[in-house]
Amino acid sequence: MNQPFRPSQFEVDKPLSQLSTFGIGGPARFFTEVQKTEDLQAVLKYCHAQNLPFLIVGKGSNCLFDDRGFDGVVVLNKIVFCQWEWPIVHAGAGYSFSLLGTQTARKGWAGLEFASGIPGSIGGAVYMNAGASGTETCEALTEVSFVNEQGDLEVLKRDQIAFSYRFSNFQKRKGAIASAKFLLGPSEEARKKQLGIIDYRTRTQPYSDKSAGCVFRNPESHSAGALIQQCGLKGKRIGGAEVSTLHANFIVNKDNATSQDVLALAEEVKKTVKEKTGVELEMEVRYIPREKDVLSC
Repeated sequence: MNQPFRPSQFEVDKPLSQLSTFGIGGPARFFTEVQKTEDLQAVLKYCHAQNLPFLIVGKGSNCLFDDRGFDGVVVLNKIVFCQWEWPIVHAGAGYSFSLLGTQTARKGWAGLEFASGIPGSIGGAVYMNAGASGTETCEALTEVSFVNEQGDLEVLKRDQIAFSYRFSNFQKRKGAIASAKFLLGPSEEARKKQLGIIDYRTRTQPYSDKSAGCVFRNPESHSAGALIQQCGLKGKRIGGAEVSTLHANFIVNKDNATSQDVLALAEEVKKTVKEKTGVELEMEVRYIPREKDVLSC
């Protein structure tokens, strides 16, 4: 029988900057870490009963926390098991997506090579339908275990989940992804492809700087990075935030940037690109305000 969650298990005023690849964010009102699906269920049941907003965090990439923090419960998903049942791999939502892509390719299995170098968790990849090199997370996905806002566990097959570019219908649901299963295929070229992908990324993306990955979605028939570079915005800076000089679709935390620095710079980039090219850029990085309902990142 699962043990109920107790308020004494909360940590108070946890700095969200410690949980963010951007290194930005004020304190969380309450914080806890879960390592099992049952623990995640218990926390969400408690939040539901107490009417507390909650935020699920994995690797803390692809999100920008507010400088004032989050007025609710922040749950760090550390469900990190990985079970190999070839051709199926089953991994916890807190498991590194990049690591899984590397491990499967090393074993000669294709389908997740593109994940190498993506700085997020399995849960985050499914939630955002992360993609790169012409491949998306949903393509190898077969099943997702999801804890709804009442703390009940749902097991959903791929055809029960809606996906599109950088979207899954989990973004419209209250709850948290607990684990996912992927169907892979044998390939002698998997490792070579994976190494090529990681080599390209390390040469073209600012891995040594604090960032949240690509800031803007690629517009149809365009590259956001190419448009931003075309507008001469590489190196553009507001406060401690800077458009990367290596890859224009990254905003990096160069000098103690605040969330307002990043948001102001992103708006300036959007405005300039619209004026010079006529293309409207859409944010891919998720801004998390201090007061919000229920989110994952």
